[in-house]
Amino acid sequence: MSLIQRDPESNKGDHGTLAILGGSPGMVGAAVLSARCALWSGTGRVVIARLSLADGFVLDAVQPEVMVIDVNARASRPITTWLMGPGLGTSDEAAQILQGLMSCNLPVVLDADALNLMAQDPALQRQCARRSAPTVITPHPGEAGRLLNSSAQHIQTNRAAGAARLSQQLNAITVLKGHRTLIASADGEQLHENMTGNAALACGGTGDVLAGLIGALIAQGCSPMQAALTGCRLHGEAAERLSERLGGMIGVTAGELIPEIRLLLNQAPPLARPILDS
Repeated sequence: MSLIQRDPESNKGDHGTLAILGGSPGMVGAAVLSARCALWSGTGRVVIARLSLADGFVLDAVQPEVMVIDVNARASRPITTWLMGPGLGTSDEAAQILQGLMSCNLPVVLDADALNLMAQDPALQRQCARRSAPTVITPHPGEAGRLLNSSAQHIQTNRAAGAARLSQQLNAITVLKGHRTLIASADGEQLHENMTGNAALACGGTGDVLAGLIGALIAQGCSPMQAALTGCRLHGEAAERLSERLGGMIGVTAGELIPEIRLLLNQAPPLARPILDS
């Protein structure tokens, strides 16, 4: 019994379209990791929307099912969820595109450079706070510190307060990454601690995989809070399974998490084990 149930007569259009804003030159890998995870997590269609295709990247040769488009062209199919930030960069053009897309009436996951751009521009933060559609943010402590005009070290001294404050400031579900990732509701009043994962996740790209997974779950119909909670659990469980097979946590890479996540999605019944301690 899989976590996400499928109607036998469904088609790809029934399983959502996730569009990923990012993948600027030199940072394409971040968007590719998010896209591959979203595809392997069951999303019907996955699109990488780039600021420019001038560097020639128009196809993920390993995963050609992922569409790559110029963001100004947009996808020809309806988008159901946006993930903004993996490998986006912090240029003026990126800020303008982010500002335009944040006004959409769709669920949005904000990660990486989308958060850095918001930290630089209070107007973007106000725009986020005014959104009527759901928003999920996935900062690590450094990004959280910048958003709160603080530091990563200060965030780490009271992670619960930092997560709650971010949620209240931005009207967004906050996934504050780190050892025992915290998930705070958009009003900051509910706080959960994820109990899965290990130090195998301490490598580049794992946050991109998590953001892709959360976006994929929302695109397929999970509520944003359910997607954040379940995504964190599965992400951590994938790292645990890999570490167990390897006999240690050294050398696990972000891309290796993706097939493990797919196995977990297919094999585990819904809420087969407690997701979190609250």
